[in-house]
Amino acid sequence: MDCGRTLKSGSAAVMRAQSGSAGGAERSPPVPGPAKVPHTRVSDARSCGACGGVVQSGHAFCPHCGARASVAVQGPVCPSCGAAAPQGLKFCGQCGSSLAGEEQPGRTSAITARRVDERAVLILLDESGVEKSRHPLAGEETTVGRQAAADIRFVDDLYLSPIHALFTRHGAQLAVRDLGSRNGTWVFLAEPHRLSDGDLLLVGSQVLRFRRLGYPGPHPPEADATRRMGSLVPAADIATLTQLRGDGSPRDVVHLSPGRDVLIGRDEGDWTFPYDPSMSGKHALIRSEDADFVALDQGSRNGIALAVRGEAMLISGSRVLLGDALFRVELP
Repeated sequence: MDCGRTLKSGSAAVMRAQSGSAGGAERSPPVPGPAKVPHTRVSDARSCGACGGVVQSGHAFCPHCGARASVAVQGPVCPSCGAAAPQGLKFCGQCGSSLAGEEQPGRTSAITARRVDERAVLILLDESGVEKSRHPLAGEETTVGRQAAADIRFVDDLYLSPIHALFTRHGAQLAVRDLGSRNGTWVFLAEPHRLSDGDLLLVGSQVLRFRRLGYPGPHPPEADATRRMGSLVPAADIATLTQLRGDGSPRDVVHLSPGRDVLIGRDEGDWTFPYDPSMSGKHALIRSEDADFVALDQGSRNGIALAVRGEAMLISGSRVLLGDALFRVELP
């Protein structure tokens, strides 16, 4: 009646009779008297929906056919077996199911919200931008690197330093900081970026360093008043973009001056890199805005990344390059 299993009549009595025959003296089994039938009040009984038999109040199963009895209970009930579940209980007294966190009839909530994971997640992407794996950021601080001391490890990434970068939660916000890695931590630009002295840009696979020169002072006149030959336009170069080799040494240099925009690409532009397959045909623009210069993506496939200096704030959807691994940030 409580669990719904079939009752085997007389099994316990037969075992007791067999065990009681020790010593060769056979005792007669006691003569059973009339069965005592528990008195059931009509108000405490209900009919089984399967066989129509009488089911006492508090029984979850019909004693006649074993079917689960339908229970008409007022107030909160167990979502598993339908038994009464008064408020404040953690487990159902009938079936043992957990009542914690379950919404019960009779208790109406104004808003039903789906529980979400409140942790930020780093999503590892492949070359096509398809998700490969997910790495939740547990706690307030999470390190990423190649060695076992890092919280999130990629032991096969030789471009990743042993302890490469630190992700820190600031309430609902997430920030990343480079930890002195060999190849830097890069955040891809989601909007135009006004360049500052010392900024490093990743355009395709080219690392470009922006440096301020300032305005040159006036040249003193020659003693014999002879003019020098050379280009007079533009009159002043106030910044440079330098292509860096893998060892950090400079290779090619482009000078920037007020009023001059520089287009960078694999096939088109003022500065081309036909040997770089990761660069788009027309990739980036360095636009002059009076004495300032702004980096803008030109609809490239791989975008423009900026090396992190200090702490960089991230938003949901930010792309971060660590070593040879590209991640997308997912915030709750």
